[in-house]
Amino acid sequence: MNFPPGPKSKFFGIDIGSRFARDPLPMAQQFKREYGDFAYMKLAKFHYFVVSNPEIAHEILVKKAKSFQKWERQKQVFGKFNGNGLVNSDGDFWRRQRKMMQPVFHHQRIAAYADDMVSITARHISDWSDGQTFDIGGQISNITRDIVAKTLFGTDVKEETEKIGSAMHIIQEMAFREFGELVHVPDWLPLAHKRREREAIQFMDTVIQRFIDERRTGEMDKDDLLSMLLLSEDENGEHMSDQQARDEAMTLFIAGYETTSTALAWAFYSILANPEVEATLQAEIDALNGAMPTMADLARLPYTEMVIKETLRLYPPTWSFPREAIEDVKLGGYDVPKGSIMTLFPFVIHRDPRYFDDPLTFSPQRFSAENETTIHKYAYFPFGGGPRVCIGNSFAMMEMRLILATVFQQLRLQLVSQAEPKLLPLVTLLPEGGVRVTVNRREAQAETNAVGEMANS
Repeated sequence: MNFPPGPKSKFFGIDIGSRFARDPLPMAQQFKREYGDFAYMKLAKFHYFVVSNPEIAHEILVKKAKSFQKWERQKQVFGKFNGNGLVNSDGDFWRRQRKMMQPVFHHQRIAAYADDMVSITARHISDWSDGQTFDIGGQISNITRDIVAKTLFGTDVKEETEKIGSAMHIIQEMAFREFGELVHVPDWLPLAHKRREREAIQFMDTVIQRFIDERRTGEMDKDDLLSMLLLSEDENGEHMSDQQARDEAMTLFIAGYETTSTALAWAFYSILANPEVEATLQAEIDALNGAMPTMADLARLPYTEMVIKETLRLYPPTWSFPREAIEDVKLGGYDVPKGSIMTLFPFVIHRDPRYFDDPLTFSPQRFSAENETTIHKYAYFPFGGGPRVCIGNSFAMMEMRLILATVFQQLRLQLVSQAEPKLLPLVTLLPEGGVRVTVNRREAQAETNAVGEMANS
């Protein structure tokens, strides 16, 4: 068959596959340098393709999307946590669920959550002490956890937020661990990490089922996402089962909690490491004249949006994702047999100098109104693309803009270290060791500056 270029292995690809599992981003970049942006290798019995070409990505996600599905291994691993939710399902069932869930993310519906996003953020940062130093990503994850709980369940679930956060962390950790296992370890084995995994899933199941039961026996529509899930109908007038609503709720919780907070951790680093960016962003937010940001203010925050888009270019939380060919297909003139595994690497494509000048430089201006239209559509796809583009992308973009505006309106942050954190590609692309900052309240800093000016006069 006619395959793209790639490495040869004397060990059925196991040696190269193991290196990919340990260091996926350097390996993907090495493949691009040595074999081009569509590469192939035989990994045990599998045909494995590495995709870092926007045209090939467009073929997989759009033009020939019906020839591909989610990788079976991925569905097995993540299915333990979010069942048959949108992330895992395929075919007619996926199309039914996607159609039923589309109204949940209608613009007018998600706009109603803007005030909650701002008030929850403001409540959290009011507890941050002047001069305090911490990992901003960890603090933001507490905010996104409470936002997704409020918008999904219609309540702050304050008494359970720490347990929910812990359970989500365990689920993410276990998912990445199992995704990279060459040999599947049975879930029933009495191992410590398996026990932690089972307990985390059971806890989240209990929380979500409690809210589903409350809706079924009381007021159904409480203006939250769970209400919308339970009230949605397919074309035959049928509603979701409790199990399906649970799976979709868990999917939304995982996506809304970890992915958003990871992107914002990188955003804070990128802003604070680039003084000109910080000054431009601060000036735009200050133009709100101290009023708490609202949904209506987003039109007045174009640079804030540009900052987020540039963050998602350099540090896409979903740094790679696989697809499996369900039939023989041609891509870029090469043969792709049925059952082949395709791994798309947005991280690599987003940093390609053919599509982005000086690609390692953080430059929000790339996404100005006049520049954004010149970007190749699939040279930038942090939310995926085609029929399976992330259904919550508008929700996430609104949330990130409002959180940034609220924080920078009230605080001045300083990086403890200017050094870029090491990339840690787990389920999402984390900054290893976090992004440590020191907090200064803007009113406190203004008073200090005033006293200094008086002393010098």
